[in-house]
Amino acid sequence: MKYQYQAYDRMGKPIAGIIESNSEAEAREQIRDNGLFVKSVSESSDFKKLDIKSARKFKSGGSQIKSISGFARQLSMLVSASTPLVEAVQAVQRQTPPGPFHDALADICDRLEQGSSLSEAMGSHPKIFDSVARSLVRAGESGGKLPELLQRLALVTRQQERVRSALLGAMVYPCLLVSIAFAVVIVMMIFVLPRFEDLFHSLGASLPPTTKIMMWFSHALRDYWYLAILAMGGAIAGIVSTVRSAWGREKTHLVMLGLPQVGLLTRSFETARVARMLGVLLEGKVALLESLTLTRESVANTYFRRMMNEAEEAVEHGETLSSVFDRSGLILPSVVEAVRNGERSGKLSEVLTQMADILDEDNETLLKSVSSLIEPLILLMLGCIVGFVALSLFLPLFDLTSLTQAGGGAK
Repeated sequence: MKYQYQAYDRMGKPIAGIIESNSEAEAREQIRDNGLFVKSVSESSDFKKLDIKSARKFKSGGSQIKSISGFARQLSMLVSASTPLVEAVQAVQRQTPPGPFHDALADICDRLEQGSSLSEAMGSHPKIFDSVARSLVRAGESGGKLPELLQRLALVTRQQERVRSALLGAMVYPCLLVSIAFAVVIVMMIFVLPRFEDLFHSLGASLPPTTKIMMWFSHALRDYWYLAILAMGGAIAGIVSTVRSAWGREKTHLVMLGLPQVGLLTRSFETARVARMLGVLLEGKVALLESLTLTRESVANTYFRRMMNEAEEAVEHGETLSSVFDRSGLILPSVVEAVRNGERSGKLSEVLTQMADILDEDNETLLKSVSSLIEPLILLMLGCIVGFVALSLFLPLFDLTSLTQAGGGAK
């Protein structure tokens, strides 16, 4: 739900904006966390639906990560060159193509000119700039190290884009194989099988059970194709809705963690993400508890989110982070030992960042090995399906040929 607010900054300048929150009380708390003094908060109903639709579309695409990475990198260089912040953001905006991100930068420029800080201005666009990005910028502003923290934000987002591209690249070929095989089977059912059916009737050949099943499936597909489309669409919609639900998401993550090789790959990728996010936040002088909260929000896997939640509670009660990671069974043992040593030496942030770099390199190799195992399995499965269809078509012809030869020999 969106709330429209009016507030004052530390200099007494009035600021108005829109914030998304679950309740009015939570909205007031978020506004105060941004360093503002709340004047009024009310439910917003005059925002543009088109802008919200564009923001949601922007959020779901890979362009968000790439745009934030470019924004942070360019802004870091400009601020390092002693360029005023407003002029730096305006320069980045002029280089950004029209779209939701361009509009967000224009709004940020307006808010900066009104006296808002960069993190406060970014907080007005939570669908574009997540809590991790805003926290890093806020830490850079408070510590006087904004260019350095922006550079770290650029490195984090670029690494996220790199991992995402690697995963998508590994999925392209298997998905292409499955799509082609599915199309081939459908074409055989609709166009090829009827021709063989006419041939079998003209020859009076007896059909084996597998061929009868294929004939029945072909008739059903041709006569009730609309039901097949509805059933397929319903199945896809059901799977998607189930996976998006809390129960389905949890079961999906459990299956992914339990599969051979895939489970190891999932653990390794999630561990690298946790290590990098936590390391970058701690290097940015963000408090440990806040860093754990932000890292939990950036993790997708349900079980890793639970682990980070347990880590927050454990650290509040004086336990070490490595002990939580160790008993969770999710974090790789090498990372647990590295975290333990980092806690002892007081260099936890450096250790986590180094481990994230090592894991990312290992994950690329592991991803290639898993892909090399999955592709032959998919080819074997598809070969069995196509072979079964072909054998069902030609088996009656083989029986008819053997009977003809036997009849000719008897004469």
